[in-house]
Amino acid sequence: MHVTPSLPSLRRVPPGAWVALAWCASTVFTFLARIRLPGQNGPNELAAAQFYRWDGMLFLTVACVLALAGSAWLGRRPRTALALLLAAGALLTTNLAVGAIQLAQYLAVDVALYFIAATRPRRTGAVGLAMALAVLVAWLSVRLLRGWGIDTLVELTVALTVVVSWLLGDATHRTRVHAEQLRTRAAGQAVIDERLRIAREMHDMVAHSIGIIALQAGAAARVVHTQPDAAREAMTAVETAGRETLAGLRRMLVALREADHGDQEARTDGPGDGGDGGDVDPRDRSREHGSAGTALPAVPGEGGAGAARAVPPSPAEGLADLDRLAAAATAAGVRVDIHWTGERRRLPPDIDLSAFRIVQESVTNVLRHAATTVCRVTVDHRDTEVAVEITDDGRGRGSGTDTGFGLIGMRERAALLHGEFTAGPRPEGGFRVSARLPLPATGGAGAR
Repeated sequence: MHVTPSLPSLRRVPPGAWVALAWCASTVFTFLARIRLPGQNGPNELAAAQFYRWDGMLFLTVACVLALAGSAWLGRRPRTALALLLAAGALLTTNLAVGAIQLAQYLAVDVALYFIAATRPRRTGAVGLAMALAVLVAWLSVRLLRGWGIDTLVELTVALTVVVSWLLGDATHRTRVHAEQLRTRAAGQAVIDERLRIAREMHDMVAHSIGIIALQAGAAARVVHTQPDAAREAMTAVETAGRETLAGLRRMLVALREADHGDQEARTDGPGDGGDGGDVDPRDRSREHGSAGTALPAVPGEGGAGAARAVPPSPAEGLADLDRLAAAATAAGVRVDIHWTGERRRLPPDIDLSAFRIVQESVTNVLRHAATTVCRVTVDHRDTEVAVEITDDGRGRGSGTDTGFGLIGMRERAALLHGEFTAGPRPEGGFRVSARLPLPATGGAGAR
């Protein structure tokens, strides 16, 4: 697990701050253009009569207040904010004795329009573009109606910058929406892949149970007359295996139907929020044991005392394999400390396997991303559930290849068993994964 690094400093600056900075820079530029700078014979622009008078300063003050208010409201009321910025630009231009709104007075408007088009619905961005262009047209229309001169080329240049700002923002918006669609599609595919893996594992467990049933039934048939007690024990094992298999299949089918129903509702209502921020690729690197490769022990002939007690080894992994997992992780450079709490007992195969898979994926993520040398695995056997927790104190190595599908897979496994799953950074540093899987009321008992 790794902690997602914070955004770069510039990315943390809110859009309103950039707009306010653009307004301040354009205002300073307006003053610099009307004074004689070192190395110049004179200023680039002649100052209007009221530029330095009290009325000019009053107009400048009001314009700055409007612009800063618009910058502050950009995140909450984008249209109102843009209207204030447009009013500020037009008001400040009245002090300049020019025939068109200058590019400097529209710099903050361009920046605001970019952020509106990039982060808001397209309709809001289009309305903002229309507002900016309408102010330019209104300015020229008023001057023409009053018989004043206009600077058409400057106004066309300003209009061009407005359109370009909107186009850039709209392109950013489209890119972001497309990326979100890709992430949603990839997350959905990760869920499907995880369900397919669970289905394959369920197939293996069912095939294993059928092997047990066939073996025990055959043994019982051979010794039913000579060893009735052994035959009864074998048929009890058949009953137990059948009930466990049916219970596991029932839990899985009910959960899958509920999940499919939820997926259909989500597709009807539209995409929802994105998932947790993310951790690693989905990799199921541990499905090496299938029922096809499991060799059943030979059934002894009649008279063998242990004829009805021969049980083939389980093809599926479970929490009993944590020591082997810890040894492999330690060999790879990360020491895994396993702590058991509660009374260890036999779990239903699907719950046992899912708990192991969650631990396995978490430990794999620690190896890949945590940049630490130790992690802690806690398995708590409770009366009505089994809980696993995996923690580390690593710093992480960034999220350049981070997709979050590993967490999606673990969350899906817990959800299909009606369990709870949480994952996230720890306040003291590092990462924590926790899962609680409820046990059925008829869960198996007995020491493992």
